[in-house]
Amino acid sequence: MGAKTAAAGLEERWRDILSVHARAMCEIDRALHPHGLGASDFEVLDILVSATPEEGGQCRVQNLVGRVHLSQSALSRLIGRLEKDGLLERSVCAEDRRGVYVTLTRKGRELHAEVLPLQRDALARALGA
Repeated sequence: MGAKTAAAGLEERWRDILSVHARAMCEIDRALHPHGLGASDFEVLDILVSATPEEGGQCRVQNLVGRVHLSQSALSRLIGRLEKDGLLERSVCAEDRRGVYVTLTRKGRELHAEVLPLQRDALARALGA
């Protein structure tokens, strides 16, 4: 297999991945929109709902950046919106005043539980599972 053929194969695989991702995000957005959430909003709630008791049920914003696949500024705006909607709370890290923690509120946990089946169904549709 020549270098051009290998590169073309990689390009095609990459485009397939992007297509599946876009399809899944759109499907999740459509399913969650009536509940005031988008796919990225759900991802933040989903990560926070699984924060362990050892972590105090909270997560550093810095640790969310790589998991949610948003820029720092986009994630900050998303967190601000979720906080304004009463779905999470921010607090400053006592050990490192530059660090910010986010924690789900009761309302955030309840909304996550309500929309979780919708997100999973949308994901199954998008991925053909």
